[in-house]
Amino acid sequence: MKKHLITLAVVAITLVTNATAQTYLGNLSANPYLPKAPPQPANTFNNPYGNSSNSPQLFNSQGQFRGNLNANPYDANSVANPYGRYGSQYSTDSINNPYGAGSRYNQDSPNNPYGNGLTIIGR
Repeated sequence: MKKHLITLAVVAITLVTNATAQTYLGNLSANPYLPKAPPQPANTFNNPYGNSSNSPQLFNSQGQFRGNLNANPYDANSVANPYGRYGSQYSTDSINNPYGAGSRYNQDSPNNPYGNGLTIIGR
């Protein structure tokens, strides 16, 4: 099982890595048994204003983008935007929708206590 999770994480990282410097920061998950993320330098994530230019990004196991991980309600791609695709409680792509991407039965959902959650990639 652990080998499968590591392989899955490597595949997800490979799918979302491009020429820019991106760093695997771990998984957004309620599962307490997932392996911990590798240690990161202290300056890996510096986002004091919650903008979209340097926010970590969320991806599911198929490499699909699931939103910017920040607290900016005005960022169109933020999980904190209550009217946006990734933050609305009514959008199927939102982790805030208990029947969509945020369902506790969805393997990629951060709300599933037995799932893998979403991969967090820093920019």
